[in-house]
Order: sequence, then C-alpha cells, then structure tokens
Amino acid sequence: MSEVKEVIWQGLWKNNPGLVQLLGLCPLLAVTASVTNGLGLGLATLLVLVGSNISVAVVRNWVPSEIRIPVFVMIIAAYVTCIQLLMNAYTYGLYQSLGIFIPLIVTNCVIIGRAEAYASKNSVPMAALDGLMMGVGFTLVLVVLGGLRELLGQGTLFDGMEMLLGSWAHALRIEVFQVDSHFLLAILAPGAFLGMGLLIALKNLIDAHVEKRLKQNTPVMKAERARVTANQTQS
Repeated sequence: MSEVKEVIWQGLWKNNPGLVQLLGLCPLLAVTASVTNGLGLGLATLLVLVGSNISVAVVRNWVPSEIRIPVFVMIIAAYVTCIQLLMNAYTYGLYQSLGIFIPLIVTNCVIIGRAEAYASKNSVPMAALDGLMMGVGFTLVLVVLGGLRELLGQGTLFDGMEMLLGSWAHALRIEVFQVDSHFLLAILAPGAFLGMGLLIALKNLIDAHVEKRLKQNTPVMKAERARVTANQTQS
C-alpha cells in the first residue's frame, strides 16, 4: 500500500513530469493556448502512457536489453497511431488544432522515460498505475497552463470545448471579462514560457513552506546530560 501511495504522490506532485522532471516541454508550451488544447493533448498523452506502460511491463521479460529502446518506441508508436486515428474520426476540429503535436507524442520523453525507468522493471498493475498518475500529473499542468494563458489572453475559459466533448459543451464556455483585443503576449510562445516559470516557482514556494512547517512541528530530542558525583567516582 505504501508503494501505491508513493507512485501516486510521485506522479501528481513530487516528481511531476511537467513541473519537476521538465519533460515533454515542446508540446506543453506549444499547444497550451487554451484549456481545450491542453486537455485534449493531455488525455491523448495519458492514454498512450497507460497503454505503453502496460505493454512494456507485459513483454519486459522477453525483450533483450540490447533492443529494448526500439521495441518500446514501436509500442508507443502503435498506441499513438490509434489515438491519432480516433481523434481524426471523432474530434476532427481538435485534431486539426493540435496538428503535428499528436504524432510527436511518440518522441515524448515522458512516455519513453517511464517505459524505461519504471514499466520495464515492475509488474503490470504498478506500471499501469504509474502511467496513469504521470499522465494525470502532466494533464493537470497542461490544463492549468492553458487556462492561465486563455484567461489572460482572451478573457475566457473552456472556449472551444465543443471540439473535444461535442456540441453540448458550448455551454461550458465562461467569459470572465471582455477584451477589445487579445493579449498576444499570453497567447504566443513568450506567454507559455512565462506561465510555466510561474507554475514552477509556485510549486517550489509550496514545497518550501510545507518543509518549513514540518521542521517547526518536529520535536527536537534533547540529549540528557550525565552527572558524575563524587560518590560515584570513589566507588
């Protein structure tokens, strides 16, 4: 049970692939101009992570170490192809919006890294849990960064969500404030770097605050002094 909790904590916070490992930054920074784009790419990455981790854990004892990386890449590519075809069929607008970054999931360091570092050394259930938690952690970073940039750039949240969830999702759009013209700094690449830096700084501040509180609440054990009396010395 402790191992399960550790895997969950590692994926969601302590070793988050986006905020700590800083892996997969290319798609993370490129497509997070809105919540919809971030959520779409995050879910695609999550599904590939879970599927590839399970497959790698299943075949790990039959794959020679000399060719394990090419085999892992082939497994990942198979899952990415399935996700790409499904998005092309059912979420075509989002598929066009994400563009080249869907097939580029094949080379995402998060997926290859988890396959090599964890799935190839652990059982199928634990590999699936690791893929799920790392995928959820990565998706949360995408969604938060996308929401921050969308809010600052055009004053809305969940704009275009119908591309992912269907026509009923038009009702999810929230217009926080009206703008005469979009704030391009937030929408374009510089906004992605600035927003990512703010998220990393916020996480570091939270970690430092929690560590400080733990140190304050931890009692300090004082060593007792041993007294040597004259009677004890004579005896």
